[in-house]
Amino acid sequence: MTQPIYSEQVCQNYHQAIEFIGKKWIGAILYSLVDGPLRYNEIHARIEGISDRLLTQRLNELVDADMIEKEYINDSVKKTKYRLTENGQAFKEVIHSIQKWVNTCQKTKQCKETTASNR
Repeated sequence: MTQPIYSEQVCQNYHQAIEFIGKKWIGAILYSLVDGPLRYNEIHARIEGISDRLLTQRLNELVDADMIEKEYINDSVKKTKYRLTENGQAFKEVIHSIQKWVNTCQKTKQCKETTASNR
C-alpha cells in the first residue's frame, strides 16, 4: 500500500493558505504590488470597487501574514507605502501562474461559460 502524498497537516496548511488568498480583494492587492511599492491611495485607485474600510482591513491582514510590509515615509504615520515582503515576493510566481492560467482559460469556451455563470 502506498503512502498518501500529502499528510493531513499539509492539507490543513494548504486549505488555510487557499482560504486566505481567496479572501475578497487579497489577490487584487497582492497583484497591485507585484511591480513595486505603492501608497495607500495608489492601491485604492488600482482596485475598482474596494471600500476604504475593507482595503485597510485587508492590508493589515497581509501585514500580519508577513506578505506585505508597511513603510513609513519620513517617519510620518500619515505617509506610508506598502511593499511585498520576502514571502510576498515568493508569491509572485503563483500570481504569474494564475495570470497565465486565466489568459489560457479565457481562450476556451468552457472558461467563458464558467466565468459568466459565476457573476
